[in-house]
Amino acid sequence: MTNYAASAVPDWASRPWVVWSVFGVLAVGAMGLGLVSRRLDATGSPMSRGQARPVPAGRAPVAGMASLRAPESAGPVRGRDGELDSLRALLARPEGRYAVVGGVGGIGKTTLASALAGVARAEGRSVFWIRWRGTEELAEQMTRAALACGLPETRLEEARAGRAGLPDVVWEQLERTAAWLLVIDNVDTPQAVGPDGEAVASYRGWIRPGGRGLLLVTSRNTDPVVWGPRAIVHRVAPLEPAAGGQVLCDAAPHAGTPEEARALADRLGGLPLALHAVGRYLAATGSRHHTFTAYAAALDTQLGTLLGAPHPRAGDPDVGRTLVRHTWELSLDQLAADGHPLARPVLRLLSLLAAAPVPVSLLTPELVTGATGRQTGVTEVEAALNGLHTYGLLDTPAHHDGHPALGLVVLHPVVREITAHAHTAESTDPYRYQRALVSRLIEAARGVTEARSADWDRARLLAPHLLAATAHPAEEHHRDLADAADHIGRSLTEGGAYGTALQLRQAAHRITARSSGPDHPDTLDSRNDLANALDLFGRHQEAADLHQQVLTARERILGADHPDTLLSRSNLANALDHLGRHQEAADHHRHVLATRERVLGPDHVHTLHSRNNLGLALGYLGRHREAAGFHREALSGYERALGADHPDSLNSRNNLALTLDHLGRHREAADLHRQVHGTYEQLLGPDHPDTLHSRDNLGLALDHIGRHQDAADLHRQVLGAYERTLGAAHPSTLTCRSNLGLALEHLGHPHEAAELHRQVLAAREGILGPDHPHTLQSRAHLATALTAVRQADTTSRPPRRRRFPTTRRT
Repeated sequence: MTNYAASAVPDWASRPWVVWSVFGVLAVGAMGLGLVSRRLDATGSPMSRGQARPVPAGRAPVAGMASLRAPESAGPVRGRDGELDSLRALLARPEGRYAVVGGVGGIGKTTLASALAGVARAEGRSVFWIRWRGTEELAEQMTRAALACGLPETRLEEARAGRAGLPDVVWEQLERTAAWLLVIDNVDTPQAVGPDGEAVASYRGWIRPGGRGLLLVTSRNTDPVVWGPRAIVHRVAPLEPAAGGQVLCDAAPHAGTPEEARALADRLGGLPLALHAVGRYLAATGSRHHTFTAYAAALDTQLGTLLGAPHPRAGDPDVGRTLVRHTWELSLDQLAADGHPLARPVLRLLSLLAAAPVPVSLLTPELVTGATGRQTGVTEVEAALNGLHTYGLLDTPAHHDGHPALGLVVLHPVVREITAHAHTAESTDPYRYQRALVSRLIEAARGVTEARSADWDRARLLAPHLLAATAHPAEEHHRDLADAADHIGRSLTEGGAYGTALQLRQAAHRITARSSGPDHPDTLDSRNDLANALDLFGRHQEAADLHQQVLTARERILGADHPDTLLSRSNLANALDHLGRHQEAADHHRHVLATRERVLGPDHVHTLHSRNNLGLALGYLGRHREAAGFHREALSGYERALGADHPDSLNSRNNLALTLDHLGRHREAADLHRQVHGTYEQLLGPDHPDTLHSRDNLGLALDHIGRHQDAADLHRQVLGAYERTLGAAHPSTLTCRSNLGLALEHLGHPHEAAELHRQVLAAREGILGPDHPHTLQSRAHLATALTAVRQADTTSRPPRRRRFPTTRRT
């Protein structure tokens, strides 16, 4: 009875009548409790109907009531203010509705519900927390909640006797009670809530909308049809990097700076389960890594022993849902049980693609069959995708306007990485899925027409997944994959996505050179394409070096007059022109033009290209009248052979307009640029690089006829687009910034102009060197602007700079 440690026996213990009296009282109390328990056991009607045995009103066991308490918060809730405000508003005015907090495992659903429970308690509301473990336990816990709200014993007896349904009795009492919050946590199988398989959306079972209090359900299932029209479904999103960084700093305050924490949180995709796991790891004494930066670096090579580590007790749902490696397996098991066995293989296929939106059209039944060896159809694949979306394992990305990008799916980065790791580690043939994916990517690439603008978006979507495939060790000699990458790179070049096109051309050349050898014709073609991509991206010296290599090899193998050799010489000349070596470029172009006129004839398209390019080189040398003659001849030939609106004709007309501008014929130049710009905008869209080049040239011509404000407005538009698409240091971006500086100077804003010219000069000195013609021109522009800054009035205009014109790489 007691476990007393003292130096002497207490006085009361030495009196037998006191001791025996205490024992007698305890014995009588024990007999009474036994009778009550026997009576409760005898009433079996609720259990016989699959319902839990309720506790009489006012006599709820302490342990039972403790089980209805909300979990204690582990710390401040970060980054959920918006969601919490919405739930708080619903808590204040349920109005016949209830809340469903849904999302992928580990996203923080329980944390958000617990935060609302804290708000409710602070407002004086009754809070009941039920953790879903099955229908019987749910019935017992719901009954305890109703008893705590004053449910009479007589009404409970009616339910036991079968004269009333227990869910009806419980909800009647809840609706007679004001100001409560009832949370049912982890209802990941809503179809099992019942009773007797009753659909949740009928609202005749345990889940019902309330009027005087709020029911909140957390679930991985976010299908609004399942929850019915009275449910307000809140799909929980990953944390933003700033909030995720705060979570890491809360858990491991000495692991680094807030900026480093934000970077790691971004790497983890803002998944709260991963953030808390990493924070605990970093704070543990025995961990190998103790800083945010060290952990982020280790993830790239040690995912399998960090977040991807298996756990021996992962089969226990209570354990599995707390582990980053295993939490999603619970959802996949449930999807399989619900009749979607393809959910797991489809998720694995998606995880092997790049961390980018995936077109649903890529996931064909043939792909799934090739990966799994299991025959399937469109319906089964669609059902798997929809099931994965319902359970939050994949999402639909959004357009820039916030609307969902239907037809695309995207994986959370941590879900993707760990699923791919687990597949590779556990599969008996880990490359089977990879081979099926590569075959499907090649097939999809062949269906893209490079010259059709309608196909450019398809090419952009395929590009990251092709790049990921080319980086796989198993594909280092896959020539068909290299051809697919080159084909999509060509399409993206036409579409103006120069950066991604360059990456694809690099990948294609790497595979081709490795599998065919350095001097194979296919390798030389690939190197030529790579050099052109480098030139378009502003890396002119690298482009010139590669073109020189290809030219030397082709002269040795094919001869000086072979069409491919002439193509290499022409491309080398273009790169030299961009490097400021205009005389060398002009000499090469003159040689190619003469040979093409002799071999192909004066009206062949390749001959017209040479005439156009020679005109450009002469223009750079200041020989504008000669240049204008070549451009007129080229334009006339293009229009006869290709039509007035062909891209080559538009490019030629653009170059003629630039030359006329240099000859002082500014209005003619402006009219031509306006025509070209209108056609480009109609054919290619407002943001295509060719359209932007044309708009920038139109601004330059307008500046020359005195319309400085119009010119400045156009240059600002183009500069913003260039900086987004090409980057701040691209040659076209620098030229546009220079042109804007000139227009601002003419408008009387010399300080702004000087700052722009200073930026351009610094960039060109670093990229092109101090003696490049463009660098010298920037230095002259800056000097003129600084003079204007010092002098309030100036009588002379600064030199007028033309935009670096577009050239054809043929």
